[in-house]
Amino acid sequence: MTIDLITPIIGIVLDFENGGEGEYSKFPWYAVRHNYVSAVANAGGLPLLLPFEMDLLAIYQDDIDGLLIPGGNFDVHPSMYGETGVHETVTTKDNRTQFEMAILQHALKADIPVLGICGGQQLLHVALGGKLVQHVPDTYPNSDIAHEQPNPRDEVGHKVTIMENTLLHDIVGTADIEVNSAHHQAVIGEPRGVKINAVAPDGVVEGIEATDMSFCLGVQWHPEFEITDADTRIFAGFVQAAREYTLKREMTDD
Repeated sequence: MTIDLITPIIGIVLDFENGGEGEYSKFPWYAVRHNYVSAVANAGGLPLLLPFEMDLLAIYQDDIDGLLIPGGNFDVHPSMYGETGVHETVTTKDNRTQFEMAILQHALKADIPVLGICGGQQLLHVALGGKLVQHVPDTYPNSDIAHEQPNPRDEVGHKVTIMENTLLHDIVGTADIEVNSAHHQAVIGEPRGVKINAVAPDGVVEGIEATDMSFCLGVQWHPEFEITDADTRIFAGFVQAAREYTLKREMTDD
């Protein structure tokens, strides 16, 4: 981990399971995959794990310099983006989503740097007024890409094209990268203030950004595995933006 005089605090939302036989505990437990934490630390940030306790929300909001919303094996409820039908594959974690949306809305208003990964990108898109594809195979039936790749998650699954004149292109420095893939939903459309910055060869949206924020980025893949240089650069760019936010806040406080 790189430590300097300004080490921004990066809030990382935890996942939650109810517990049961054969799990980590028979009782409810929080968890986060190690590489979310190590990717932040390797980029020079201080990871702060956020249990979704609504009573602590105001404290979290005051403390963090950047917000990382990880993925998870669940979906945003379609009612949150104006749909009444629910695909049979949709599963939700309403308590986590409620917390994530609350802290995300604060970050958007305060211009705190945001990085949404996989399901985190989908939540970000909904928060910015967008909609989701509830099940990719139904909407893209002719695709030959396995968006839930059969090979291990720490290997690449398919290519992605990065759009020029976007924050993401500025960060990764190239128009074509390879990514891993572990999702059955995707974002769709460009609501006001949102720019699509990456697409898969079959047209599935792989990245978005908010054009009126200093740093607000969503990616559909999992850069925390740091499979490529592009993944590492995404975390470096995110933590650097959080560092700049810290400096700006300190100058304001002075």
